[in-house]
Amino acid sequence: MLKSSFYYAKSFMMFSKKASLVTVSSLLKLCNGCCSRHVVNCIKGCNTSRAICTATERSDFQFSGGYDSLHYQQNLGGLYNLWESGSYRDKLASSGSLYNGTLEELDSFCRDGKVKEAVENLQKLEKLHIHVDLQRCLQLMRICGKAKSLEEARVVHRHALQHLHPLTVSTDNRVLEMYFECGSLDDAIDVFKSMPEYDLTTWHTMIMQLVKNGFAEDSIDIFTQFKNMGLKPDGQMFIGVFGACSMLGDISEGMLHFESMSKDYGIVPTMAHYVSLVEMIASIGHLDEALEFIEKMPMEPNVEVWKTLMNSCRVHGNTELGDVKAKAGLLLGENSDLIKKNEQNKLTINPKGQSRVHEFRNGDTSDPKSDKIYTLLRGLREQMKEDGYIAETRYALHDIDEEGKEDVLLAHSERLAVAKGLFSSPARSTIRVIKNFRICPDCHTALKIISKIVGRELIIQAKRCHHFKNGLCSCKDYF
Repeated sequence: MLKSSFYYAKSFMMFSKKASLVTVSSLLKLCNGCCSRHVVNCIKGCNTSRAICTATERSDFQFSGGYDSLHYQQNLGGLYNLWESGSYRDKLASSGSLYNGTLEELDSFCRDGKVKEAVENLQKLEKLHIHVDLQRCLQLMRICGKAKSLEEARVVHRHALQHLHPLTVSTDNRVLEMYFECGSLDDAIDVFKSMPEYDLTTWHTMIMQLVKNGFAEDSIDIFTQFKNMGLKPDGQMFIGVFGACSMLGDISEGMLHFESMSKDYGIVPTMAHYVSLVEMIASIGHLDEALEFIEKMPMEPNVEVWKTLMNSCRVHGNTELGDVKAKAGLLLGENSDLIKKNEQNKLTINPKGQSRVHEFRNGDTSDPKSDKIYTLLRGLREQMKEDGYIAETRYALHDIDEEGKEDVLLAHSERLAVAKGLFSSPARSTIRVIKNFRICPDCHTALKIISKIVGRELIIQAKRCHHFKNGLCSCKDYF
């Protein structure tokens, strides 16, 4: 079969100037599965561009075989360009082995959530001129956002701009969301400003994500800009607006938007709206007013409403819940479990520019450099006290003396993660921490001061995303 293929390939080369689509397809199919170096060299040396490019429009082709395994499942035009670029020729000449990356491998990495491997595969496929379609790029965006992998996200975005241009508004929206999920507001805003057109999802993403990242004033500005264009907001958009008002501590503006929602836009409030409003009122310490609001609700408050109020009571140190405890008694057991889980919560840290992820739990000593981590934190604590820091020991849920409670707070997972990032990442680089529960109020105070001491931006992605920089937090202490 090999000799026969070689014979046909040589014959084809002699008449390549008159090669037709049928001739090209037939020859390549004949060589499929037994493609030696000689056959390939004959094919690549032919003037086949017109026939191969025509074939591109009509069929997909699987070319396999040769040394080890040549798996190239793309169109014939891609195959021709690949050989003309010399990628496989160089590989054959230098090592005798062929590239083993395929679109199937890319799909597998995406399914398994292996971001680094998937993006490296994308770059290899790009060099080999193998087209990666929109759906695969969207899948890559999804896993980059989920893993908070900013550097990989930028690679995927760059690939999309180069190979899928012009991007549709829906694709731009996915890029926008990906950057927000990675905690990079600069990249997200750059994408927003460069978009040729917006749809409702674009505005919704901007409003919700700016709030989530702690930029409430910008979120309100975007909402105002949206309305001034004569566009009609939906119910979900107002939840973002209530969140922004909560962060700004502006109950009056929040209630005005609530009235406008039904009066001007005919939107019937849902339970989700009431949960947001309770959080808005209670988050700044107006607990009695929040309770009164709940009692006047036109519908029976659900578990989320009561849990929201109870969380605010805990944050503001109101342990005497009184009637609220009686009304929400069914939640107390669940809330206790939540507190226990919070003590054991897990964080991951991914210093900018690094792909390795470190995980921490409260009181964790499993890291090989745990001694160094705790020494650094104790040193920072002394500097923090000089800057006015007083530990809020009521958040150390242990029956021990005050000094012991300070040590418990010192060992909270968010601080361990930040300390690890401080000596394992380049100087002045941003440290990103992913936390699966609400940030501890004492740690919130501590991280503001730490950001000032070390001169770094600390991004903590918890229930809300907090950007600590120069002693301040983007949430303006409303969380």
